[in-house]
Amino acid sequence: MSTCSTVSRDLDEPVSGTAPVARTWLLLEQPGPWGAKALTSSHLDPALGRALDAAAKGTGVRIALVRRPGRHADRGTTAARRVYAAHTVPGNVWLHGATLKDPRRLLGLDFAALGRGDHRAFDSVLDGRPHAGDPLALVCTNGKRDRCCALLGRPLAAELAASGARGVWEVTHLGGHRFSPTVLVLPHGYVYGRVQAHAVKEILHGAREDRIVIEDCRGNSAWDRPDQAAELALRSALGEDAAQALTVVRTDGAAPRWEVTLAHRDGRYWRVTVVQGASVPPRPESCGASVLGSPARMEVTAVRALPVTAAVAS
Repeated sequence: MSTCSTVSRDLDEPVSGTAPVARTWLLLEQPGPWGAKALTSSHLDPALGRALDAAAKGTGVRIALVRRPGRHADRGTTAARRVYAAHTVPGNVWLHGATLKDPRRLLGLDFAALGRGDHRAFDSVLDGRPHAGDPLALVCTNGKRDRCCALLGRPLAAELAASGARGVWEVTHLGGHRFSPTVLVLPHGYVYGRVQAHAVKEILHGAREDRIVIEDCRGNSAWDRPDQAAELALRSALGEDAAQALTVVRTDGAAPRWEVTLAHRDGRYWRVTVVQGASVPPRPESCGASVLGSPARMEVTAVRALPVTAAVAS
């Protein structure tokens, strides 16, 4: 039986430039079953889910539910739950955590401030603190969104947890089902596709040392998709793996062609040309899709070093 991930892999569809876009992630522990739209179809009060979704809209904050790997019997909610907020823009990367009993407290958050990278909005309302543990590995496992996430994501999360890897959670939805199993790593916000347990362990080891693994990387969720592809191409060209070494300065143009200016923290600049193409032949973009699609793919056609004066003037 063919799945969207099998077809995508067989067609060698590139993963670069396909990460979900979110400057800030807000993650709420919610055990039990999840529906396709988990904020309103889980054991979380659906009215609260709708209110949170509305509060986050347009702020750069993306909300997701998380749970520990394993069996998820329908046993209601936990008394105390973990909640995390992570800002992923280089130069202001942070991950804070808190424990709460009443998830309605989340409605007291200043979502616009969170989206801008101000963690005080999280700490003051929820008694949050900087996360002192290992990086988080969030494995997409919501089979109600796409069966590939269940067939491939759940075994990966279980294997990682059984091996002793810490910071592993299942997450409701990351997008890009056809790249399953897909994993978001925080605090830096890089997303990976088609990964196996040994690769995730290497990625987590690097994250502990503020290093990025480029192989199988879909991009940094802080950036739009052309910027993701540009940054990964520049990292590959430079052999640069320091997590916060590069930042997107500006992006000129519109689909199907962009010029992305990136800066290194050592003062160097580059301009990267990204062209949007269509994936052919048409393929299912998810297992639930009723028609075949031609998903956009980001192709880097040029990487050029810039004099500092030219970069600043532009």
